[in-house]
Amino acid sequence: MRLSFLEPLYKQTGPYASVYLDTSRDSAIDDPDAAVDLRRRHLRNALASEGADQASITAAAAAVGGDTDIPGVHGQAVFTAHGRLALLDELPTPPAHDTAHFGTLPDTMPLIVQHSPEIPYVAVHVHYGGRHSTEATGTVRIEAEIGVWPLTKVTPGHRLHEEIPVTDWLNAAKVLGEELEGHARRVNAEEVVVAGDVWARGILVRRLPVPLRGRVTTVEGAGESQPRRALLEHRLESLFSGRMAEHDRSLLADFLAQRARDGASAEGLIATVSALQRGQVKALFLNNHPESPLRLWIGPEPSQLALTEQELRSYGIQDIREERADAALTRALVDTKAELVVVPQQQLRLHDGVGVLLRYADPNPGA
Repeated sequence: MRLSFLEPLYKQTGPYASVYLDTSRDSAIDDPDAAVDLRRRHLRNALASEGADQASITAAAAAVGGDTDIPGVHGQAVFTAHGRLALLDELPTPPAHDTAHFGTLPDTMPLIVQHSPEIPYVAVHVHYGGRHSTEATGTVRIEAEIGVWPLTKVTPGHRLHEEIPVTDWLNAAKVLGEELEGHARRVNAEEVVVAGDVWARGILVRRLPVPLRGRVTTVEGAGESQPRRALLEHRLESLFSGRMAEHDRSLLADFLAQRARDGASAEGLIATVSALQRGQVKALFLNNHPESPLRLWIGPEPSQLALTEQELRSYGIQDIREERADAALTRALVDTKAELVVVPQQQLRLHDGVGVLLRYADPNPGA
């Protein structure tokens, strides 16, 4: 996964206030505004207890709950520094518990996990309820969305809406298919998910350009879409659950191949830190453990990270702090434009929960 969405955050200097909270607006909540206001007060108190400055607390509180136009369950990630909003992002899934952190580095891992798996796709819903004949009267109504899962649950992608007389559907389906291919190519769509009337959608699928047709999955029982939510959301949830994006699967395959021949890869926290210090990492693979006790020592610059305070001091670095390992690793990844892939432990258990694919192999690995 590319981490470019975090770059604006690291352009600010710390310390940072990092807030994750539930801002859902669904039928289970009687008064969403009152619920969010209560959470806001609790988070203000939590940040104050962590030593956050008043300006950063006020900036975070002002940003909380501004997503009133998003229906259903969701959350927010809010980052502030020195009284300014550094990054605001919507969470497709509300956090299990609201959290507030104030420290030298932002707490970004929960946000990264929420962005995963970042699967680009096209969703199409073909609405038609008439006689299955192009000589019938009636209209075929098309809804389509080009998005990245799961972010489109809270940040809708580009939408298309078409209403076509059924008498024109055979020709119009070919034109629509070519338009969809253009959109799919721009986002490198992995999947084309098609729902709706079996007859009408079948005509569309058969007229899609061949490269797109090979990526089609048809789904049943889509129902009507909810405004400001992903088209075919519940079907996409089932389809993409537990899946890794093709791009990330390719990186993981490269890592495993290099590891098998002792090539351009490394595993474990010591080797990972060493590679990041040299700017050698192409992609980092992580078994995400939010409760992990692993910590690293850091300096002011992203490449200044080490397992011990003494190592950093030996480089002449004076401003040194101890931080969560995942926060230190993420800062270094963003700085070097390396990628991060969250890998379930049951799929691949990594030593210390971390491994890296290198941009180049060490010329003398035994030295």
